[in-house]
Amino acid sequence: MNAADTVFIMIATVLVLFMTLPGLALFYGGLVRARNVLSVFMQTMAVAALMSVLWLAFGYSIAFGDGGALNAYWGGFGKAFLLGVTAESLFGSIPEIVFFGFQMTFAIITPALIIGAYVERVGFGFVMAFSGLWMLIVYAPVVHWIWSAGGWAFQLGTVDLAGGIVVHETAALTALVVAYVLGPRRDKKKPPHNPGYVMLGAAMLWVGWFGFNAGSQLSASGAAGMTLVVTHISAATGALTWALWERIRYGKSSLVGLVTGAIAGLAAITPASGSVGPVEAMIIGAIAGIITQEMCHVVKNKLKIDDTLDVFAVHGVGGIFGTLMIAVFGGATWGAQLTALGVVGAYTVIMSFILVYVVKLFTPIRVSQEDEYSGLDITAHGERAYDHTS
Repeated sequence: MNAADTVFIMIATVLVLFMTLPGLALFYGGLVRARNVLSVFMQTMAVAALMSVLWLAFGYSIAFGDGGALNAYWGGFGKAFLLGVTAESLFGSIPEIVFFGFQMTFAIITPALIIGAYVERVGFGFVMAFSGLWMLIVYAPVVHWIWSAGGWAFQLGTVDLAGGIVVHETAALTALVVAYVLGPRRDKKKPPHNPGYVMLGAAMLWVGWFGFNAGSQLSASGAAGMTLVVTHISAATGALTWALWERIRYGKSSLVGLVTGAIAGLAAITPASGSVGPVEAMIIGAIAGIITQEMCHVVKNKLKIDDTLDVFAVHGVGGIFGTLMIAVFGGATWGAQLTALGVVGAYTVIMSFILVYVVKLFTPIRVSQEDEYSGLDITAHGERAYDHTS
């Protein structure tokens, strides 16, 4: 065991959890209307709690266990409930229990990202049932494929340091599937109720992302330091180019746009952050700030899918773009990157459709029209964030 590496990953674990709670909760909560903000907080917190328990029970084993003859595809149940994992067990130079905790925070934030696609109209029971099954059936096997040494994509040479494929592609494609089946909101005209929340949440995500990316190096090293710096540079350039492009198109740069551009830059650098330097990171972030903004219009105006908080456009397009840029700047092969993106994409879409329709058999996917107009805060949870609604 290396003490420095262990402390570093423990700090990174805290940072990644901080991304979801409170970062993502505030970022998403500020983007919805006032009558739905508590429902977003509730969904985010409840998903975090459920994923923690399921990761302990089966998720970690499926992702990082030894699946024997099927090890190229899944890790089996040999480490269910951390069977055989003790305080002395090591994963590389850190205790395996610390690695478990670090990866648990990834299993928390990935299904939490999907929340942005279906806010303001989804049933809470559906959120919980779908998220739990999705993490075990989609997310955990994909983790094994990409990040476990025995996984088929890992063996193929696919490079994805912190989750361009594992986190962003899977969450974003699932967001499209759920939003498509769910249908659009009945009232889409109201702006974000609290851009200040959005900015604060995005700032927390930006800070937490250092743990997300640099922590994925699994050591306190120069490589982790470089990863931290390129992560920051990509976020900064993504914010600037989004704001500039928004000003060119609409005559004004918005606070919500600026911070969304930062998130786009962070999503794009996530898979490549261990493979590029600062100049390449600046290029990746700059391009991401523009193409993700354009994709927001494509999804909502051309595809007519109400991916409410632009999960696919920002996280999906950003993560996929960054994954491909490793073949341009980072030495990975186009074959390995495209194959993993294609197979994971197809698997995610197919299984997400199946899971949506299976869960719908047991719990409603959508609230009633009356509940939607009244707001989910009061109708689903019996609480209000403010004395008035909007």
